[in-house]
This record gives sequence, C-alpha cells and structure tokens, in this order.
Amino acid sequence: MAFPARATRPFSILIAILVAGAALFKYYSNSSFNEITGEKQHIAVTPEQEIAMGLQSTPGMADEFGGFSTNKNALALINEVGQNVVQHSAAAQTPYKYDFHLLADPETINAFALPGGQIFITEGLLGRLTKNGRTIDKDMLAGVLGHEIGHVVARHSAEKMAEMELAQGITGAVTMATYDPNNPNSGYLAQAVANMIQLKYGRDQELQSDNLGVRFMLEAGYHPEKLIDVMEILKQSAGPDRTPEFQSTHPDPENRAVKIKAAIEEWRHKLNL
Repeated sequence: MAFPARATRPFSILIAILVAGAALFKYYSNSSFNEITGEKQHIAVTPEQEIAMGLQSTPGMADEFGGFSTNKNALALINEVGQNVVQHSAAAQTPYKYDFHLLADPETINAFALPGGQIFITEGLLGRLTKNGRTIDKDMLAGVLGHEIGHVVARHSAEKMAEMELAQGITGAVTMATYDPNNPNSGYLAQAVANMIQLKYGRDQELQSDNLGVRFMLEAGYHPEKLIDVMEILKQSAGPDRTPEFQSTHPDPENRAVKIKAAIEEWRHKLNL
C-alpha cells in the first residue's frame, strides 16, 4: 500500500537530518593543525597520501596542457627560482617534496599545484613574466610559484576534498528534505547550496595563497610587489568580459592586488624587514 505524500514527508526530513548530521560529524571529527598558517583544518588525508596523489596525477595533468615542455633553459630557471623560494622560506619546514614543471601549452595563461608539492606553470604564462618583453623576471616568477607553494603548504587540495565530501552530504540531505515529485526543479536548491559552500572556500584559499606567497617571497629575498604585476597580467589575459567576482571561485585580480599590498606591509612588519 502506498503512503500519502504528507505521511512520508516527516520521515524524509528525519532521514535528511541524519544524513546531514553524519556528514557534518565526519567533517568536523577529522582535524589537523597547520604549523605554518596557524590554523586548525578539517582534513582526512595525511601528507604522505597527498604526496602520493600528486605524483600519481602529474602525468595526466601534463597531458591536458600539451605535455611537458622541452625548453631546458626555461625549466632550469623555474627549478632555480622555485627551489630557492622553498629552501629559504617557511615552506622548507613542511614534509612535502616540491617539483616544478613547465607545460608546453603556449596559449593558456595558467599555473597550479597538485597535492604534496607538484607545481606547474604553462609556457603561455611564463612568456608573459618578462622584463621589457625579453628576459624572464625572476621576481614575478617567484610570485607565481610562491602562490602555488602557498596552496601546497596550506593543504588546500586536502581541504577541498573534505569540503566537497561535506557538500555532497549536505546536498543529499537538502535534496531529500526538499524534493517535490510534482516539481522536477526542486533539486536545484540542493545544488545551489553545494555551489555556495565551494565558492566561498575557493576565494578564501586563493587569498590565503597570495598572502603566503608574499611571505615566502620576502623570506627568500624576492620583491613581493612583483606579485601585483602578475595580477595585472591575469587581468589583461581575462579581458573585459571576465566573469564577475561573485560568480567565480577566484577573486578578481584587482581585489587581489589590494590584499597583496596589505600582505606586503603585514609580513614586512612581522619579519622585521
């Protein structure tokens, strides 16, 4: 015998509450203190697992951007600057193995990091980090790599995995509680909740990596003002029709530049520079 919709509704809400509670309990019961950022993070994987995931994902990620570049001089420069930033900053205190990769894609303006220290920059972006359109500016390169090192040090990938798992649990609970068989669009509310959770975290992580990048640049002897120049490059590459900040996981380059200026003053004071 089928039960009336009104009779099953309280039961669905109860199950939804239990599903949401389980997701929240799992998320908040896994925590780790990050010595570099001074923050308690909700993370379920170990640094060793992060390193393994990054190494396993590296070949496939390279394939998406035309493979690894064969420009030996450019790769040597990236390794020189990247390792200098790591070895002469607080990043050296982490258990990660930092490897720097140059990707052959000449069109894409991008740099990114995988868990555990695998860091990538495209030929397209490297070619924009120049003095007078010729020589690669090491300070600008240190800014890009320092930002990506910041993602690794702050364990953003591991954080993101935990957040996405939480979002999936909340999405399932909201879907169960709000689903209306007479309204096929009712499931959109659940997806909107998940999207909002992930948008917030994405912006916060990018700004934190900018802040850490400034710190690492100063500790390694680079000029952090050059990271502001990188923001101008990102702004120009996005063009006038770029996605508004509130619709993007990345903060607007102009707003990032303001935060970077504040971070420079903050870290110069903290480091007595």
